Amino acid sequence: MRPDAVHGVRRRLAALPLAALLAVAGCASPAPTPPSGGSGVPPSAGSVRPDPADVPFLTAMVAHHDRTRVIAAAAAGRVTDAELRTLVAAVDATEADELATMRRWLAAATPPGADAGHAGHHAHPGGSPTADADLARLRSAPADRFDAVLVAVLTAHQRRAAALARAHRPVAVGAEVRDLADRIERSRTAQIQLMSRLPATRAG
Repeated sequence: MRPDAVHGVRRRLAALPLAALLAVAGCASPAPTPPSGGSGVPPSAGSVRPDPADVPFLTAMVAHHDRTRVIAAAAAGRVTDAELRTLVAAVDATEADELATMRRWLAAATPPGADAGHAGHHAHPGGSPTADADLARLRSAPADRFDAVLVAVLTAHQRRAAALARAHRPVAVGAEVRDLADRIERSRTAQIQLMSRLPATRAG
């Protein structure tokens, strides 16, 4: 996001309760403990080279995050509820950051000479019949029903992310990937709970 857009999102985040914002942004879980004897500074996201066993999860999550950003783009300019608009902006900003991190990790996992941008994409396509139908439903929603349809679509979408992260967390090999799966499960679950209390949910 552009710096001015990021500042705008942060200003709008002040309208939501602090606990909800921490969960939405994925900040509720504690920071990973640095290795003993180290400098206390965690390794940069770009330095992580994931284990091959974690690559399918990361590839699937990249596809899921790509679809989240498509949903957020489809919602731009159409959401009428201010709190929902702020939530969607926070979700989009959070997932943009996670997406950049996961793509760096996947690039580091790609064997020399392979196409880093191509690796894994065919194994986990960004769309599915259900996801495509949900996106079509959102794009065709009338103005007076758009918020309710968006909440329904985004809730189902984030529930799939939480389930994927929950399934991978206990079998994750890399500590960084396990921490990411934990944060994703916590934050998406919090987003779902927050959306369940919005007026648009009751209108649906």
